[in-house]
Amino acid sequence: MSLDPAVRERIEALLAQTPVVLFMKGVQGAPQCGFSAKASGILDSLGVDYASVNVLADPEIREGIKAFGNWPTIPQLYVRGELIGGSDILAGLMDSGELFGLLGVAEPDRTPPQIRITPAAANAIRGAMGDADGLVLHLSIGPRFESQFQLAPAAPGDVVSESEGISVHFDLASAQRARGLEIDWIEDVRGAGLTIRNPNAPPPVKSLSVEELRDRLAAGSVTLLDVRPAAARALAPFPGAHEVLDESSRARLEALDKAAPLAFLCHHGNSSREAAERFRALGFRDVHNVEGGIDAWSQRIDVAVPRY
Repeated sequence: MSLDPAVRERIEALLAQTPVVLFMKGVQGAPQCGFSAKASGILDSLGVDYASVNVLADPEIREGIKAFGNWPTIPQLYVRGELIGGSDILAGLMDSGELFGLLGVAEPDRTPPQIRITPAAANAIRGAMGDADGLVLHLSIGPRFESQFQLAPAAPGDVVSESEGISVHFDLASAQRARGLEIDWIEDVRGAGLTIRNPNAPPPVKSLSVEELRDRLAAGSVTLLDVRPAAARALAPFPGAHEVLDESSRARLEALDKAAPLAFLCHHGNSSREAAERFRALGFRDVHNVEGGIDAWSQRIDVAVPRY
């Protein structure tokens, strides 16, 4: 596949600006595919200063970067102008320890995280692993603290913790997120299964009624972020103090104190919940979604705000 010289120059300019560049779908803090989330999550967990290039916003770069490094998939990590690879290669390099030298960062503590497995959960796991010859229990914890169990062979770089006679294998990134984790077995009206309580995960997004929003804005105890597109904001402007979350303000708002109480507003409360979850994944600990959005505000708080 040939590469247009102008596109090559653009890519070379991007690589010259920052030592570590991740070409991904989405941007740092808001990936738009699982592989990009995995790659950016690894870099975020190491505290690496890197530039992210959203290939979804630039079709020329999206296709050009594949030809530039003769690598057919996204994401792609470059360090000092050299292609390192995609998300699976990054995960392997992290577990082997090679990634730390490449990025010039200290290797994190490999001490197995202290975890607790309840007796009920241990019995369930033993039953499930009864015929799993040659396989071990892996638990991966993603950058947004999503957790997944898997039975697979042990890997050389695994960090292994034990509780109630059960060994749990973690990759290195997951091990850093698993400290103090508890695995339990629950049975309720929804069924039965393993559940995980992770003290490292940010608190869940909380619901906020428009009445509560009104009171908290009056008290100055929350910052409201309007996530609606410009056309919708023009149809029904929010009348109170607020910030607009868009591409021009995203970096500034994401740099706020992680303890800052934030509330997210959209038309009916769906897009705002997605935005709130993204900020929660960035480590914000006091995040709220305004249920019903501007439509509920118009109906129950201020009828002067147009409905659309």
